[in-house]
Amino acid sequence: EQGFLAFWRGNLANVIRYFPTQALNFAFKDKYKLIFLGGVDKHKQFWRFFAGNLASGGAAGATSLCFVYPLDFARTRLAADVGKTAATREFKGLADCLTKIYKADGAGGLYRGFVVSVQGIIIYRAAFFGLYDTAKGMTGKTNLLVSWGIAQCVTTVSGIISYPFDTVRRRMMMQSGRKGDEIMYKNTIDCWSKVYKTEGIPAWLCTTRSKFSSSARSPAVAATKLWTTVTSLKSSSF
Repeated sequence: EQGFLAFWRGNLANVIRYFPTQALNFAFKDKYKLIFLGGVDKHKQFWRFFAGNLASGGAAGATSLCFVYPLDFARTRLAADVGKTAATREFKGLADCLTKIYKADGAGGLYRGFVVSVQGIIIYRAAFFGLYDTAKGMTGKTNLLVSWGIAQCVTTVSGIISYPFDTVRRRMMMQSGRKGDEIMYKNTIDCWSKVYKTEGIPAWLCTTRSKFSSSARSPAVAATKLWTTVTSLKSSSF
């Protein structure tokens, strides 16, 4: 109905946000490590080291989001803008999306769902670092293939645990620019409550299936990224 290129709608915003997101994450994480992990011996103070990594990772992710969240917002809105022709779509492109939402709701409209996004980042990082370290502790020293396999399982499970937060943030994003009866949720808490009351547990199970299929499509990328991240953390001076 919309042509082959419709599958890539919103991808430009995703590509633009990717590189600054990674650069900002690494830049801010080093700064936050100095704050949360300064003087901590990872061998003698493991739990403090672990908590510090979670805090620095979460803080870095939250800070990075402040800069790139509007692009993530635009990606979601453009991907959901499914008119058959350009004339029937809400937005003409990335710039038009950001401009229209800003005019309708101000800067706050471009950051709708930001708080729950930060919560999701913290939950995700806590899950995958915690599960990975626990699994590695139970299996002991393993070869590269086993470590990669553990990373793949941890990535999938962590994504499933945190995905409901992603569902809520995207629903909040979809409300920007809406008025009156078009607004379904008053705030994030109201969104959580209404989704549970009106759609029940299956609403979260549907997103879980989506997340699982997404992880299954790119296991090498997801697991390798996690494995290299954790390896670099453990080999760092902190």
